[in-house]
Amino acid sequence: MAAVGWTIAFLALTWLLTGILVIAAAWLITGSVEDVQAWSNTVTGSSLFVQGIVFLASGLVATWIIGIKAARLDLTKLRWRNAGRPFRGFSWGLLAGAAAAAAALLLAVALTGSGWSHDAGGVGSYLVSLGKTAGALAPAALAEEVAFRGVPLVLLAAAFNRGAALVVIAIVFALGHAPNPHVSGLALGNIALAGIFLGLAFYAAGGLWTAFGAHFGWNLTLAALDAPVSGLPFRIPLLDYHPAAPAWVSGGAFGPEGGLAATAALALASVIVARHLRKDLA
Repeated sequence: MAAVGWTIAFLALTWLLTGILVIAAAWLITGSVEDVQAWSNTVTGSSLFVQGIVFLASGLVATWIIGIKAARLDLTKLRWRNAGRPFRGFSWGLLAGAAAAAAALLLAVALTGSGWSHDAGGVGSYLVSLGKTAGALAPAALAEEVAFRGVPLVLLAAAFNRGAALVVIAIVFALGHAPNPHVSGLALGNIALAGIFLGLAFYAAGGLWTAFGAHFGWNLTLAALDAPVSGLPFRIPLLDYHPAAPAWVSGGAFGPEGGLAATAALALASVIVARHLRKDLA
């Protein structure tokens, strides 16, 4: 049961450090204690970037204290290195995540009549906004991979088995998104399924960097097409996405992750990655 205890300690330390540092960052930025909560709950590129950096720093500190020092893991066991070429793994994951997200959106469009309209701004402003959005999303995606597909997954997989660890961490990953706006039971189920997909990517060649690429590719593709990401809206020039009813198919205000279109896309992506893993092990 030591693995369970260290996993709980790791998650608790990560969240404690994140909470403390987010409050400190918000106080430094706003200069007012009263504005701390309002800033931390605001969905802007700058706030997401700062919170992502804080979450990543907290996860790295917890990895050092709990994972490396206490649980005696190393960077190879954590699949940060010697799991294949990092850049190749990231690129492969990026493509897989982007393809899955695009499939979810296209299914929503085909099944519900969701679609896009022209928004203010041109191609230049779109590209600038997309670059800023990518910069805001990248630290958060890497932070979540360090926190969920890092120490907890490795410890539980070694203590029990890989399948059980994937499911347990996927559920914890979903529960971490429970406070997000417009969340539903189906949305949490899809995020758990996304956790399975990302966990499988973690065990593919490239390790953590493949999972990071898949996570980043999914989030950035949704944001690039003006769809909400896990309930968080991203407003970019040129495009305006309109989810249609029924929301249980399109995802509604939560974004594609709230509907069955994403369920189908994520399930297919998970099957493809799992088959790829079996082929590598054969």
